[in-house]
Amino acid sequence: MVLAGSGGPGGVPWAGSRPAGGGREVVAGRVLTWNLCNPCGASDVDRAAQIAVYAPQVIGVQEACAGDVGRIRRYLESRYGLVYHVAYGPALRSWGRCGGVPWRPGAYGQAILSAAPMADQVTVEYPEGGSEDRGYMAVTTEVGGRLVRVFNTHLAERRQEAVRASQARVLSAAVAEHHRAIVLGDFNAAPNAPELAALWQLAQDADLQCRPSAADLCAPSTDWHSRFDYVFLRGIAPLDEGVHPTPYSDHHLLHADLDRA
Repeated sequence: MVLAGSGGPGGVPWAGSRPAGGGREVVAGRVLTWNLCNPCGASDVDRAAQIAVYAPQVIGVQEACAGDVGRIRRYLESRYGLVYHVAYGPALRSWGRCGGVPWRPGAYGQAILSAAPMADQVTVEYPEGGSEDRGYMAVTTEVGGRLVRVFNTHLAERRQEAVRASQARVLSAAVAEHHRAIVLGDFNAAPNAPELAALWQLAQDADLQCRPSAADLCAPSTDWHSRFDYVFLRGIAPLDEGVHPTPYSDHHLLHADLDRA
């Protein structure tokens, strides 16, 4: 795993200019998680348009090619006036998913985009990766006017319950170090899956109805009607949450509006 890079809106060559008229503003206190689904052949223009509908303050993406994230970020700024800093997390070198040539493949993994600067970034590879190396990233950034630790992860794919349980324990130990935390990602597990127990002990889902004992109340977040994607909150109260099907991925966008108190 490698750290693919990071930068602010003015520090990268492809950062677009704010469109005439000022464009949109991000919604303070709103976060969004989305598994982009690679390779799925979706247009980055379309992906940016989907994100712009919700204009979140913080975005966590999984199954993301670094090149796609860069283009989405550029379109969000040049077309919608939404300016984000970016941090890249656990990444594989994968020309099969992200193009390139064998000696220079594209970086594939996770990223966080934030309207506010990010600090204290860490990138951690899980000791057990399963069929594909996985990990989490974490940054400190402003959400709703307060600094908060934001995590983004992608746990091992289905039928690897023991691996996911190990990964969730590693992630939970890191989350437990913070009184206020947001954990975004694709966990590849239903709400009542035993491997997520460590996270549920620390945090709640942004949808207060969604919990292990009421898994049937959790809106599905995938095209196969499973709830695999979450916004876990520790020390932060949710105000609203929504799951939004999209034609551009087999995972739905999931947003949450958070209490700024």
